[in-house]
Amino acid sequence: MAERAQSGWSTVARWLDAPWLKPFAMLALMIVLWDVAIWLFNVPPYLIPRPWDVVKAFGTDGPLLLRESVPTTVATLGGFLLSALFGIPIAMLIAGSRTVESYFYPLLVFSQSIPKVAIAPLFVVWFGFGLAPKVITAFLLGFFPVVVAGVQGFKALDTDMRDLARSMKCSRWQMFTMVSLPNALPAIFSGLKVSVTLAVVGAVVGEFVGSNSGIGFVLQRSIGNFELPTMFAALVLLALIGVVLFWIVDIVERFALPWHTSRRHEFVATT
Repeated sequence: MAERAQSGWSTVARWLDAPWLKPFAMLALMIVLWDVAIWLFNVPPYLIPRPWDVVKAFGTDGPLLLRESVPTTVATLGGFLLSALFGIPIAMLIAGSRTVESYFYPLLVFSQSIPKVAIAPLFVVWFGFGLAPKVITAFLLGFFPVVVAGVQGFKALDTDMRDLARSMKCSRWQMFTMVSLPNALPAIFSGLKVSVTLAVVGAVVGEFVGSNSGIGFVLQRSIGNFELPTMFAALVLLALIGVVLFWIVDIVERFALPWHTSRRHEFVATT
């Protein structure tokens, strides 16, 4: 009986120590602290709503929020795909040519100091109130992390590995596909994970500037009408979109880099 009870407790302990459960436990703790802080400091509901009010907002405005999340997700995916499509080749050019790096890389860094909120209205003037301004804003925010991570990945190739490939008479294409690209992929995927979360922000910025749909539009309307529970519900849904897209990129990384993920799992197991 004692051995059976001990086995049961060990099973419960392993289940509680599961990696997927820890974020939910932390989230539950934060919600409890949120509610306790509102009760303790007597915060009025027009400043911060209670968690239960946000849950009720999901019940009443759930269909609206889900419907408005579609254009935001589409704009995010469009900007993210453009970031990957243009960012990776530009990173290859910058890493492969010192001339290209000296001319273009400082300009890329300079462009990131320009607030995207300040130039987003120009996209509305140029392209109207449709999907294009939101996609472009998401692209501008997600583009730079892909380029920086890609340049770092392509430049991190070991000189001994490069010399070995040259001694084996590898062509430039073989050098790229068998040596340079696999070496740079971990850094590229790191940049893509940052890019996809920033693309969500870019899409919402585009919706703030000029749009009659999307989560950004819901946030603006909720703030204007002092519907704070709906606003917080929209923020939670926006965070969920970013988490899901990040998770999808992570799954693609696991399939594209099995050697990298297995080594990472071994590291986690030993700690």
